[in-house]
Amino acid sequence: MSTLQHRNEEPPAAMSPFARLDRVFEEWMRTMPMRRAFGMTWEPQGEDVISVDEYRDGDTQVIRAELPGIDPDQDVQLTVQDGALRIHAERRVESDTEDKGYTRHELRYGSFSRVLPLADGAAETDIQASYKDGILEVRVPVSRPPATQEPTTIPITKG
Repeated sequence: MSTLQHRNEEPPAAMSPFARLDRVFEEWMRTMPMRRAFGMTWEPQGEDVISVDEYRDGDTQVIRAELPGIDPDQDVQLTVQDGALRIHAERRVESDTEDKGYTRHELRYGSFSRVLPLADGAAETDIQASYKDGILEVRVPVSRPPATQEPTTIPITKG
């Protein structure tokens, strides 16, 4: 008699006991027209959030965004304003999808957006971006922060 082994379909990084709960909660929040405190939405209404990895590579802030199936020349817009990088993309629905008689239709289409704060000292005019294999990589040069100074005591006058 042979034993069947269950193969976990999730990647190892997602095997934490709360990973599935996190995904369910995020999906639920995407579908709710709720507003958070101070009138902020969980994410831009009608848009899904772009998944990113962000790290420092020496004097460069690197942001890698997952955007498979996107034409970066037509469907991606990068803007910088007030110390934040906005990535906006759109995956367009294929025109012949209605005639295919889907058994399963899980690919997401529509607008995707993410706003990320840039590091202090980011050189906003020298940002470079590239796209390869479904990953948008944005490289932001960051000048070294000024040396930390001792706090200055400010005298208070009565009067």
